Amino acid sequence: MKKKILVTPRTFGKADPVPMEMLREAGCEVISNPYGRLLTEEEMSALIEDVDGIIVGLDPLNASVLSKAKRLKAISKYGVGVNNIDLEYASKRGILVANTPGANSLAVAELTIGLMFAVARRICLSDRNIRQGRWQQYPGLQVKGKVMGLIGTGQIGRDTAELARGLGMQVICCDIHPDDEWAASIGARYVTLQEIITDADYISIHVPLTEDTRCMISKKELWQMKPSAVLINTARGGIVDEQALFEALKEGRIAGAGLDVFEAEPLTNSRLVELDNVVLTSHIGAHTREAVENMGRLAAANLLAMLRGEIPKYIVNQIADGGVEDASAS
Repeated sequence: MKKKILVTPRTFGKADPVPMEMLREAGCEVISNPYGRLLTEEEMSALIEDVDGIIVGLDPLNASVLSKAKRLKAISKYGVGVNNIDLEYASKRGILVANTPGANSLAVAELTIGLMFAVARRICLSDRNIRQGRWQQYPGLQVKGKVMGLIGTGQIGRDTAELARGLGMQVICCDIHPDDEWAASIGARYVTLQEIITDADYISIHVPLTEDTRCMISKKELWQMKPSAVLINTARGGIVDEQALFEALKEGRIAGAGLDVFEAEPLTNSRLVELDNVVLTSHIGAHTREAVENMGRLAAANLLAMLRGEIPKYIVNQIADGGVEDASAS
């Protein structure tokens, strides 16, 4: 009997046919996202009922949705963050979950640096003014010799650190699992989160969204930053208090911000769009040709391995003695 696979990411197998070929050559019946957008809980619940495996992007796989799945054995995340998946419930149901770390890390790191420059030199504002017939020059900020503060040093954080060092920036960082050997190898150093908040010229977030990191950057932290500081978030919405950030930007408490992620996506009814000192992008961090190719192939390989009863390298949760072993922080 063919394995039935639901594929929700719209870019999966589009530019690169190999991931889809991998599934079909393995004898899988593939059901693609019929809506061409992120699916709602109701839509996911209807599509998930009789599938054996899922390749998922940001679509919701909470306990309510997963409870509708009768045959589901494996979830392969097309990306890294798994906050849209109820890992504990999946584990209790015997559903394995894997992700694709490293496949898109450089793409996200490069966007981080791109947002830094866009905010520091007010590139988007200048472009917009020229298109509207206005010729106006704005004072900007340089980056060489400035302090880049990284919150989180997983692969994306590390790639960002190396790019920042290449620009002649000083790099300070914090992480719940500091790696002093890595930091020394690139000339970075670990400090406390508080030191990053108060000392960094550019602050970039690279941690997952968890109960511990939700609103990690709140009004308290924003009001302690330098007036010349720039905040970049290419990790997950919800880590930054968006209302507090709006107030900080509007009042000039910080110089600017670059955001690729938001608490609610797509972004609607946000006052951030009123401001000239923030650059907003539509969660495009992982969307380069190379990253999409890497993610697609690894996501397909992970799914097929799990359906064969194997444990892939990038497993996120494991079933052990009827309990849950959360490997998402490793």
